[in-house]
Amino acid sequence: MNQGSWRNFAGDQVCRPRTIEHPGTAAELTAVLERADARGETVRVAGSGHSFNDAVLTEGTMISLARMNRVLDIDSTSGLVRCEAGISLGALSGAMWQQGLAFANLGDIDVQSIAGATATGTHGTGIGLPNLSASLRSIELTTADGRRVEIDADSDPEAYRAARVGVGALGVVSAVTLQAVPAFTLSGVDTVAPRAQVLEQLDDLVDSNDHFGFFAFAHSPLVMTKTWNRTSEAPRPLPAAAEWIQDELLTNYTFWAMCRLGRARPQWIPAVNRLCTRLSGTTRRVDRSYRVFATPRRVPITEMEYAIPREHAAEAVRRILALAEESRFDVPVPIEVRFVAPDDAFLSPAGDRPTCYIAVHQFENMAWDNYFRAVEQIMIGYGGRPHWGKRHFRTAADLAPEFPHWDRFAAVRDRLDPQRRFTNAYVERVLGN
Repeated sequence: MNQGSWRNFAGDQVCRPRTIEHPGTAAELTAVLERADARGETVRVAGSGHSFNDAVLTEGTMISLARMNRVLDIDSTSGLVRCEAGISLGALSGAMWQQGLAFANLGDIDVQSIAGATATGTHGTGIGLPNLSASLRSIELTTADGRRVEIDADSDPEAYRAARVGVGALGVVSAVTLQAVPAFTLSGVDTVAPRAQVLEQLDDLVDSNDHFGFFAFAHSPLVMTKTWNRTSEAPRPLPAAAEWIQDELLTNYTFWAMCRLGRARPQWIPAVNRLCTRLSGTTRRVDRSYRVFATPRRVPITEMEYAIPREHAAEAVRRILALAEESRFDVPVPIEVRFVAPDDAFLSPAGDRPTCYIAVHQFENMAWDNYFRAVEQIMIGYGGRPHWGKRHFRTAADLAPEFPHWDRFAAVRDRLDPQRRFTNAYVERVLGN
């Protein structure tokens, strides 16, 4: 146990819990929860700190699962992988690859813990593939009284569909079993293309590739596309120098400098954004899937992301970019557009419908509130659902109609956490008391 402050990776969410606990075993976790229960304290679990909102903040007990990061079992035949909840997606990807397995899909960073990524509905891109939580086959949940419960589709189907995207409101996910796929190689092409052309051909691009997404800057006629497909070729990693130039020098340090320039001289943002896309060029990779999916992201930003029905994607992108180009907003960072298949988790933003995710960003120390609120109104018009780990302004009252299984999640929450130990201001705001 220790005391002190906690902050997320971006440094813009800070709290001072009464205690910060670092259990290393299931027994230690049970003891932590029993102590918190005896004191009547609320409990929140911090993963890698990659949420942009206040989902983790607490004045009670905070639990870090960083020490519960072990791979417990890998069955190469069935593809089932058992691991503790604190392991990062990157570490787990490396361990699975050694046994001939991989995640079917990943997002563009892999430093999140498996529990944090799945609890918030984190996703990659690929219209034939659902978000990460859909790969969970069972979930070990430790409840407020320290009791460990194994939840799967057979033992408790309602809790299984609730806990896959649980927003940390049901208990502490201490271990999971997930379904991996045979390891595969991706051939990736990152390049630029005319914005108008991409939006006109969007359905074909999404349907004809295993994974397709793009970044679009306000004021630029070009977008930066990512097109990744499986290949039978052997991995051919980029030379170390070429990889550093692309992933660090250009993607991070040069872009960071461009954002700082835009912040210092907002009137230059249109020209700077156009320059960013023109400088992007084309990068080709043939490598292990997880190395293509994820790259380092070091530019300090804040973010909001919404899931809307796929059929509205092009129209929504046009409207958001038009908004970002208005003189009242200074936006030196792009929007990101990705696509996923539907799934059946009760609180999944992609639940029950093919989905387009659109993320908007703002650089550190630049005004974001009014811009994000204006984008959110566009998203609400399409029946949008927020990413649970990113900024938004919604409340339980207006979110409930957007999730067909809202009441079923609430019933599971009442059963597993009737005393509301696993809550905070964010949870009360978005899920109710």
